[in-house]
Amino acid sequence: MTRRRDRIIALLLLLAVVGTTLVLWGLPEGFGKKKVALVEVRGTISDPGAVVRQLRKYTEDRSVAAIVLRIESPGGSVAASQEIYRAILRARERGKKVVASMGNVAASGGYYIAVAADTIVANPGTITGSIGVIAEFPNVEKLLEKLGLKVEVLKTGQYKDIGSPLRKMEEEEKKLVQEVLEDAYGQFLKAVSEGRRIPEDSLKPYADGRIFTGRQALSLGLVDVLGGYQDAVDLAGRMAGIGPNPPTVGGRKKGLLERFLGILEGRMEPIPMGVGLYYLFGM
Repeated sequence: MTRRRDRIIALLLLLAVVGTTLVLWGLPEGFGKKKVALVEVRGTISDPGAVVRQLRKYTEDRSVAAIVLRIESPGGSVAASQEIYRAILRARERGKKVVASMGNVAASGGYYIAVAADTIVANPGTITGSIGVIAEFPNVEKLLEKLGLKVEVLKTGQYKDIGSPLRKMEEEEKKLVQEVLEDAYGQFLKAVSEGRRIPEDSLKPYADGRIFTGRQALSLGLVDVLGGYQDAVDLAGRMAGIGPNPPTVGGRKKGLLERFLGILEGRMEPIPMGVGLYYLFGM
């Protein structure tokens, strides 16, 4: 009994010391408060895994009341953009407030994921929009002829090698590919219509691949607020009931060398090539 009592007394003394220290030195910033999580989408959207994992993590984190999605992207593949879009919707379904913050460029697939958010914040000079789908099929038939090369193709169906770079695409094949593009475009249009609460018929005149500045997009109802990254963070804090300048998690600060390497990486990032559907501006 004596040992047990001594342990209890020691524990109480320890708690008293810790409590006194916290009072004297102040509580850690954000201690006991709800937070805003920062998630970045940078460059061409091709592998959504890292962003989706972050969104899932913060969706399950009870200390996170809101998420700010910083978008610096010209878009990317259709399926990858849709995975991030669905992850944002799941976060909102679980009660998280989501604010999309647009940087220099948030176009095509970058805009697609933004419309899943509760609110979109864009800089006046942000390049956004580019609502549309593109697919490119290179043709090296003439080059092979000059090199004296010929490739024999065996296939099990008429359209199995559709889009092959070894030959010109037939008109019927172009029609089939165009139907696929139109279906993907319809999915994009529906997502924007639902996210922005704009009827598709009213949206179509502007959904032809054209781009807009953030200010133009605001006048069309494609974004909600003009402002920068911190404005988006403050807005997310207010929407979550925390207030402006809320405690944040994620979006770690980078050192000088890391920033420099990031700039080089962003400039040298390869543009997707080959067969595929892309919500992409500037392909």
